[in-house]
Amino acid sequence: MSTAFCQQCATPLATAMIGGKQRDRCPACGFVLWRNPAPVGMALIAHEGKLVLIRRSEAPLAGYWAPPAGYVECGESVPAAVCREALEECGLEIELDGLLGVYSQADVEVLILAYRARSVGGCLCAGDDASEVRLFAADRLPMQAPPDGGTLTDQWFFGVIEDTITRWRPAPAPV
Repeated sequence: MSTAFCQQCATPLATAMIGGKQRDRCPACGFVLWRNPAPVGMALIAHEGKLVLIRRSEAPLAGYWAPPAGYVECGESVPAAVCREALEECGLEIELDGLLGVYSQADVEVLILAYRARSVGGCLCAGDDASEVRLFAADRLPMQAPPDGGTLTDQWFFGVIEDTITRWRPAPAPV
């Protein structure tokens, strides 16, 4: 029996086979607690021709360089969340230039949507979840060792960071 309680009637949830998987279900009202990945928006921001990265101060991967990213909140779109997180974590107002990639893994509870972006205002400074912010030229991206041990989320997130920053290239300057 699960230790969670039904969101509908407060009865303790029990596990049941539903759709071929063990899921938490309320024996009183039938409510099923579906486990869905939480969406996370990420911005690969071009600023002064370089890539903006923050040094993460929180898990996962505290101490690693990564693009600004964060959870999408109810009541906002993914693009709006990406812009909000960029402002909160690195002080920049941004415009999105397109989707770079979507990243998911079966045993990880987040889904990352990574966007190309460019700064259009603000002031570069470390903010929420960032101990430092820095600009990196495309040929000087940080070399980071994979996490030694850590959670499945740490390992997966490291791969996402490596894939996105190595695929980043600044947009050509307008003519």
